[in-house]
Amino acid sequence: MKFRVERDVLADAVAWAARSLPVRPSVPVLAGLLIETSPDEAGGLVLSTFDYETSARATIPADVSDEGRALVSGRLLADICRSLPNKPVEMVIDGAKVSLTCGSARFSLQTMPVDEYPALPDMPAATGTVNSELFAGAVAQAVTAAGRDDMLPVLTGVRIEIEGDKVSLLATDRFRLSHRELTWEPGSTDASVAALVPAKVLADTAKSLTSGSQITIALATSGAGEGIIGFEGAAGGGVRRTTTRLLDGEFPKVRSLFPNDHLTIARVDRGSLIESVKRVSLVAERNTAVQMAFSDGVLTLDAGSGDEAQASESIEAVVNGEDITTGFNPQFLLDGLTAIESPVVELAFTQASKPAVMAGAATLEDEANLDFRYLLMPRRLLS
Repeated sequence: MKFRVERDVLADAVAWAARSLPVRPSVPVLAGLLIETSPDEAGGLVLSTFDYETSARATIPADVSDEGRALVSGRLLADICRSLPNKPVEMVIDGAKVSLTCGSARFSLQTMPVDEYPALPDMPAATGTVNSELFAGAVAQAVTAAGRDDMLPVLTGVRIEIEGDKVSLLATDRFRLSHRELTWEPGSTDASVAALVPAKVLADTAKSLTSGSQITIALATSGAGEGIIGFEGAAGGGVRRTTTRLLDGEFPKVRSLFPNDHLTIARVDRGSLIESVKRVSLVAERNTAVQMAFSDGVLTLDAGSGDEAQASESIEAVVNGEDITTGFNPQFLLDGLTAIESPVVELAFTQASKPAVMAGAATLEDEANLDFRYLLMPRRLLS
């Protein structure tokens, strides 16, 4: 194996492939990054990682002199590439080691047994394509409500539902629920499939594949938890591909939690509300709510108790319907407000003890855009 490649191209691709390396690999070779060269391969150089759950494969342009493959420590190679001077990099197998030269800098890396490295899963057949920036933004909104408790693995995922040219992303941790809808270009107009994808992998992948204009989504299911989903996009003059196993288990049927009718609908400037919530929540004790009272065109926020520090602030709001007073976990409230991209946020209530639905709107007078909805459970207010 012998090749020559631009430093920035190599460093970027190695960092991307190494980002999913396991912190505590079950077997030593899973800490490795597989380097493969072939003059016949588009791009010439392939960098891969795999931990039996998630795989990453980056193809980049390189001047390949000799074919071959080697397995080296992924994190060490990433650290080295990041520190190299801005000159072309040459790598060659030298016995049981890989020699790396960049300008006057030289490194020798011990190889790992490449024959023990597992074969990467094949990319499933393409299901369709989506704008990369649109998908990254949609995923970032959806994962806001994903659970982080590994004792409830189903809730650590995002449910992707595909119906024709519509894609829905759903996530919940039992206290809040996010729902994002977007359009895409399906390979088949009658496409109908659902998958439960680990939220962290989905978020990292969507964010890392925005260099190209499109992301290809490939999904193969063979029963609950038995499928694989793949994502592919252009980057660094080559192609990057990630696959991950789907989560096992039944995602809760959450769509019915969004109410059809509302008793009160309020619209507030999103930036002003974010700043107000941040201020008043400074005095909110752990696990206590920020109170929100909507009345006569004003939203009043309160936090704190009578014996401790207290805070109160009022901001303008357009309120349609009955006056209402409720309260929310301030961090969960801020998460939803931050995920909404519109200048105005609409909060819709059925009653104070029931969840509120948040969505974005262009102005205080406009109807909400329901492409992204964030449902939040209220917290009990201190008497």
